[in-house]
Amino acid sequence: MDKSYADEVARRRQAILERIEQAAERAGRDPADVRLVAVSKTVGVDEVIAAIHAGYRCFGENRPQELGRKLAGLAEHDDLPTVRFDMIGNLQKNKINAVLGRVGLIHSISSAHLAEAVSSRVLKHAGEEKADTAMKAPFVQDVLLEVNVSGEESKSGFSPDELRRAMPDLVELSGIRIRGLMTMAPRGDAEAARRTFSELRELRDELAAAYPAQDLGELSCGMSEDFPIAVEEGSTVVRLGRVVFDPAFELE
Repeated sequence: MDKSYADEVARRRQAILERIEQAAERAGRDPADVRLVAVSKTVGVDEVIAAIHAGYRCFGENRPQELGRKLAGLAEHDDLPTVRFDMIGNLQKNKINAVLGRVGLIHSISSAHLAEAVSSRVLKHAGEEKADTAMKAPFVQDVLLEVNVSGEESKSGFSPDELRRAMPDLVELSGIRIRGLMTMAPRGDAEAARRTFSELRELRDELAAAYPAQDLGELSCGMSEDFPIAVEEGSTVVRLGRVVFDPAFELE
């Protein structure tokens, strides 16, 4: 990897962290409460390695096949620190097995049927691995529930009312652990983005009060164009791709 690219990734990371810190301070938040996911879905293994050297430790992929390619590529470098991958894109049911046990968090549980399918696969896998692991804690997949707060037809996810209706059944699924909510805001409209993130936070707070046994602390929202607004509105996870990896993407 060209040293100038690696240096640019490192420079951009520092600028991103400064913007997160400034946004958190405006909202009276601790910037340490915001986790940065570098969305690596459009770059190669070399670019991921440059990002690791720059300090990134969590990456986001949206296709299981590409996730596998990245994991295999990084495994060839035994001098790298440990990193984690999250699944951030639409997950097809026939690809669930390719993701389980390989990602820390699935951000995009967009329907009750998908939640049930993931939970079922986890439990099936646990049964297959049961043999002599009786003392081992059972594997549970951490997930976020994707909410289409803005109501755009082009976006997937539960509507807020659908999620309210589905929650009693979702919290009973023993193969998954619901850690919070995820959304995507309309592009190119800062005020619409702010409303979307604010409404997601309010919905999370409502559900956390209704289901106190659940740890719903995570809010995954904010991308390259709008992450400072998301931080101001309570995001705990920002998913950044172009602003991390593309030298042509303008850093304000």
